[in-house]
Amino acid sequence: MEDKRYIGHVVVLPYPGQGHINPLLQFAKRLASKGVKATLATTRYTTKSICAANVGVEPISDGFDEGGYAQVRNVDLYLKSFKANGSRTLSELIQKFRDSSSPVTCVVYDSFLPWALDVAKQHGILGASFFTNSAAVCHIFCRIHHGLLSLPLKLENSPLLIPGLPPLNKSDLPSFLRLPESYPAYLAMKLSQFSNLDGADWIFDNTFEELESEEAKGVSDLWPAKLIGPMVPSAYLDGRIEDDKGYGASLWEPLSEDCVKWLNTKPQRSVVYVSFGSMVSLTAEQMQEIARALKESDLHFLWVMKEPEQSKFPDGFVDSTKEQGLVVTWCNQLEILAHQAIGCFMTHCGWNSTLEGLSLGVPMVGVPQWADQLTDAKFLGEIWGVGVRPKEDEKGVVRKEEVVMCLKEVMVGETSEKIKKNVGKWKELAKRAVSEGGSSDKHINEFVEHLKRANEKVEAKTISSPHHLA
Repeated sequence: MEDKRYIGHVVVLPYPGQGHINPLLQFAKRLASKGVKATLATTRYTTKSICAANVGVEPISDGFDEGGYAQVRNVDLYLKSFKANGSRTLSELIQKFRDSSSPVTCVVYDSFLPWALDVAKQHGILGASFFTNSAAVCHIFCRIHHGLLSLPLKLENSPLLIPGLPPLNKSDLPSFLRLPESYPAYLAMKLSQFSNLDGADWIFDNTFEELESEEAKGVSDLWPAKLIGPMVPSAYLDGRIEDDKGYGASLWEPLSEDCVKWLNTKPQRSVVYVSFGSMVSLTAEQMQEIARALKESDLHFLWVMKEPEQSKFPDGFVDSTKEQGLVVTWCNQLEILAHQAIGCFMTHCGWNSTLEGLSLGVPMVGVPQWADQLTDAKFLGEIWGVGVRPKEDEKGVVRKEEVVMCLKEVMVGETSEKIKKNVGKWKELAKRAVSEGGSSDKHINEFVEHLKRANEKVEAKTISSPHHLA
């Protein structure tokens, strides 16, 4: 039986964290829906967690095949090992397909893994970098990499003014920039994204023009990214990919059935959904302030919290709120956000969660903890008007009273109506961007056409010289 004829073959390589796998896997599904053969190359430890229709999954090695990053828990060591082992095994994977009916045309790699571009070029194929942060955040780090901003940033008395971005106060900046000495390995990783970018054939970012055109234009001479987001499963946006209701990757076991059953018993727009993502660990003090706020708000809540973290709850919290709330260890966030009972999303403002809240039209209360979440929270509240950000006290803790006030502001009253109107607008614009003829769809189609031309050249060479790759 003859292999299906594809436009080209793209190997998609994410950094092996949930917040990176999801958007890159979603991009692979978008490409597959347009006739491209898409293969997700991921670490051996994460392959068993991935299952997506029409996307192949192939293992490569980060050097820690039994447990991934958890085996080493050192960013420097992990990245060095991933570069050495990943480069070798990615090269072997490209080689594996070399003499097949679908040789690899392009590697789309997570911008955290710039060495993948070198591997692609060694094999004479296209390389495309995929950024998983907002355009605003990419803009800031790109300027620092090119020496247009110097660290540490001096912002004691005035905001940071950057062309194409709103004025940014110290509290709006990624934590790596506020305290560059606090996370040197992470800062180095963020800056390394731009290290060889001038050699990339394409640059993609998981955002969309209607949301961040100015932020992207302001740095387009250094970072000419194509905005192709939001990379959210099609069922929640344009519906053009059949049965695309989830990302197809989960490093944790979801408990969606229990959550949905519970939500079905609650009135429309009455529940606060609380989740701080897979990486954030709140301090015990902050956890207790939020827990007490939820209890005193009298609002229904669904809180996703990993089991080890639940020890930080106030004594008796779960039992005393069982009529009001539900605490689970993990769930399908998209399914929950799409439920009619959800009225508000209390989030850490990770970029994927922010895009999901926007795409599903859910008002947000942003409680950012570190990294780029602080900048995302600035835009969420002040620029896009889709939520509010509670103020921290002098100890950096958001107190109970502040949380209650923000929950009420988003859920009821005059401000609530404005927020709902804004988030409804962004939901429609997100849908339009990925729908046929939308801004993101056009950019993806341009890439697919490029792949088609590159594939035709390979096929022409193969016909004229069948042993050219031998």
